[in-house]
Amino acid sequence: MLFSILAGLILLNFLAWATVYDLNLPQPFEVIFFNVGQGDAALIKTHLGHYILIDGGETSAILDKLRGEIPFYRKEIDLIILTHAHSDHLGGLMHVLESYDTPNILWNGVGGSGTLAGKWEKELEEGGYNVKIARAGQRIKTEDFFIDILYPLEDVSGTSFKDLNLSSVVARAVFRENSFLFMGDAYKSNETELIEMENLCREEEDRIGCRGMILDSSVIKIGHHGSKTSTSENFLERVMPSIAVISSGEGNRYGHPHPETLEVLEKHGIKILRTDTEGDIKIIIENEERK
Repeated sequence: MLFSILAGLILLNFLAWATVYDLNLPQPFEVIFFNVGQGDAALIKTHLGHYILIDGGETSAILDKLRGEIPFYRKEIDLIILTHAHSDHLGGLMHVLESYDTPNILWNGVGGSGTLAGKWEKELEEGGYNVKIARAGQRIKTEDFFIDILYPLEDVSGTSFKDLNLSSVVARAVFRENSFLFMGDAYKSNETELIEMENLCREEEDRIGCRGMILDSSVIKIGHHGSKTSTSENFLERVMPSIAVISSGEGNRYGHPHPETLEVLEKHGIKILRTDTEGDIKIIIENEERK
């Protein structure tokens, strides 16, 4: 009996030491696009151990997804980015705020008309968060990883939009030579604005909002769940991605992703990954120092 207890203590001590040792190693860089049904949720896990959540789907399902990726002893998400206040992006974040310390929040400041958006705004006002309003030219940086905000092109906080998708935050995450473009629910009209802005920035580098205004990306999270309202051919030719991720729910009533969107992706030889058919999609970039 005594031997069993001692053996158990030795094993626990070894596991604790192994965990500490592993945490001191450079970690792989990961981007996980969660299957949260008809909605968006993506988690960035940096090689330095930071966690950044972009949208949270509609329900508490995001919590089980996060528990599978964040160690049980870790109760903090470093940054939450809400692309816009539609329920299929925002709903799950309300549950995240209850379960994790989330000191930093970035969003466009455009509230919706529903109860959920009202609860979100009240929580931000009273919860003691470090809240930033997204606009082009902002950069979140840590060593060789950064996120550039590309859209909205200006501060739109407090503005009324008939369709919140038109205000959707667009962000580009870069780790060394790898880049990920998160389109939220941006429409083709937003894509045209981004192309025009990139053109202007090539001529006027010092223009407000031009910092990081680069569309070329390895991976694109397709806008608006693969709807035909997004992903123009001109935009794809500018971004030139190798991989397109579509976040949509199995058998959803909107018919996402639309055949027209799939057709244009296939035409350009872009590998298509879909949460409705493949579940969670994880892209892992090994840290060379770890090998």
